[in-house]
Amino acid sequence: MSIRKLAVFAAVILFAVSGGMWAYGKVSEHRRAEAEYTPSVSTVTVTAVGDCTFATDVNAPSDGSFAGYAEAQNGDYSYFFKNVAPIFGEDDLTIVNFEGTLSNRGSRQDKTFAFRGKPEYVQILTSSSVEAANLANNHSADYGDESLADTIKYLNEAGISNFIGTNTAMKDINGISVGLVGIDALNEEEAAKLEKSIGTVKNLGAQLVIVSMHWGEEKSNEANNEQQALAHKAVDLGADLVIGTHPHVLQGIEKYNGKYIAYSLGNFCFGGNNNPADKDTVIYRQVFTFIDGIMQEDDNMTLIPATISGHDEYNDYQPSIAGGERKTQIQNRMLQYSAPFGIMSLNFR
Repeated sequence: MSIRKLAVFAAVILFAVSGGMWAYGKVSEHRRAEAEYTPSVSTVTVTAVGDCTFATDVNAPSDGSFAGYAEAQNGDYSYFFKNVAPIFGEDDLTIVNFEGTLSNRGSRQDKTFAFRGKPEYVQILTSSSVEAANLANNHSADYGDESLADTIKYLNEAGISNFIGTNTAMKDINGISVGLVGIDALNEEEAAKLEKSIGTVKNLGAQLVIVSMHWGEEKSNEANNEQQALAHKAVDLGADLVIGTHPHVLQGIEKYNGKYIAYSLGNFCFGGNNNPADKDTVIYRQVFTFIDGIMQEDDNMTLIPATISGHDEYNDYQPSIAGGERKTQIQNRMLQYSAPFGIMSLNFR
């Protein structure tokens, strides 16, 4: 072999070896990066409850009224959620359907029932780890627009996120952006705001969208076709959870395209009636998991059977966790109401 050919051969060998070492180094570096990478995992635990009305209609008997119980507490408004506050304290976000007003102003509207509670009753929420209130319902302006404006004012001052129609709310929870939407579907004009409202929170970067829907027939344990169609529309538009209220009784759970719909959670802390015939309710709990900001498909939903009162004979406006036979009865009811949606089992606590 000539000297020139030998030199060329040596150069080729050197290039191959050095190139191989470089490639090996890059592969090793990539493998080290993979080994050192730790995904960012975040969870958002959401609790939702049904109708909360911190007042009794002025035309109702005063005996056993919500106002009477409130005044008897001498300013300690933690009485009302005393039995459920520990559950609310476990989560990242507790949402109530606030059905009524907090105001000293306005005139009673011409309707069968109207509710106006004292502004200081907002302490019922702040003393019990409640972070958000849906105002999209048929009692949010029972004493006119002034009463709704006051309710929003007092909730804002107390740090309680609130939402109604196109006035949505955004919360940052554990690094996850949560969008809150409330729709009073009993009003066709308000129901038509669903798409715009979900679009608003999505455009603001919501990674988790929760829709509270006021709908259905009072005292009916069956969700109607209109409810189901609107619920499916909400999910198709981007809702990750749909919570229903208004019937004042329990309705079933559905899972549609991987998202849960709770058609009605019933009453909760309900001042509108001093002795409702049906005092069963449930607390809805769901944990949403995100890896690197992407929601994961999971099934981490739980129902907690409860009653709206600590007594069967009357309403003490103090929701309590159900136990024993009562708990079993509520579980069986929820399974019965959910069966038409193809739900054969539910997680209970």
